Amino acid sequence: MLGKRHNPPVSRNARATYTQPMTDPNATANASITDLRKSYERAELDETASNANPFLQFDQWFKEAIAAKVPEPNAMTLATVGGDLRPSTRVVLIKGFDERGIVWYTNYQSRKGLELAGNPYAALQFHWVELERTVRIEGVVDRISDEESDAYFHSRPLDSRIGAWASPQSEVISGRGVLVANAAKYGAKFLLQPPRPPHWGGYRLKPDNWQFWQGRRSRLHDRLRYTLQDDMNWLRERLAP
Repeated sequence: MLGKRHNPPVSRNARATYTQPMTDPNATANASITDLRKSYERAELDETASNANPFLQFDQWFKEAIAAKVPEPNAMTLATVGGDLRPSTRVVLIKGFDERGIVWYTNYQSRKGLELAGNPYAALQFHWVELERTVRIEGVVDRISDEESDAYFHSRPLDSRIGAWASPQSEVISGRGVLVANAAKYGAKFLLQPPRPPHWGGYRLKPDNWQFWQGRRSRLHDRLRYTLQDDMNWLRERLAP
């Protein structure tokens, strides 16, 4: 016959410790992320009030972003796709735009440069948080002329021109000392007149698709798409958000 099982006595402190619920820090963090919300109420985007030409609509919004003193209104995300079909993004700065397209400058031998050499299609995105606006642009990318790249390069501050020589962009380096040493080397070599590196210059994205997004209340945002047609006109359509 089995004897009655006796559990060892448990102190009050031990009981309190045992019954106290466990707190998962990850669950707390996730809960706070899900609670992050914003009500968009600044403006609206109506088909009748928007420009029929997306370049002019972009020009208007870009000027309004500058006037509103949005931090770095010229910053845009550039998305490219490599030969392995893996997309990659990075932030670059717009340096010009007209009916021919959107221009930026970079190292041709960087990851983005190599990916554009193999697949010349890319996407850009501007996100002006303070104005509750996003602009998305898609199209084909070409290098701009050497003359245009030379003109812009020589307008840059001296340290930026030296930096274009000093940084083997996207390559693995042993430490920051490599950049400092390269900058010193090329600074001594070129003094005040560094030429444009042959591996550095501009790109132009020629858009065939634009999207303008304006935040609205209740997540019923305004979203207009412009698609380039065969007759070189733009088809403007409203998309559900």
